[in-house]
Amino acid sequence: MTTLDPSDGYVVLINTFTVDAAKADELYRELLEATEKGMKPRPGFVSANLHVSNDRTHVTNYAQWRSRADIDAMMADPTAQAHMKRAADIAVSFEPIYYELRDSVTV
Repeated sequence: MTTLDPSDGYVVLINTFTVDAAKADELYRELLEATEKGMKPRPGFVSANLHVSNDRTHVTNYAQWRSRADIDAMMADPTAQAHMKRAADIAVSFEPIYYELRDSVTV
């Protein structure tokens, strides 16, 4: 379960993929497999949440990592690169952006 607490100091990677609506489920499944097999076991992985837009033209991965060094190590790993290439091949485009969580407002 994802906990959103700015004091944790996690690095957030939000990667938004643009995809043909007919390929949204294929991309979602590829990202889920990549997360389960390639990211989750890696040092520094905290959580990931996959979202599919209502119009099915965007798939977004909201991931938390302990540090930027942990993300960089994952990105340099050939196994992770293979997963990312498969996802990129399904998508029309993608935009990974790193964020710092500043606040979390809840009920």
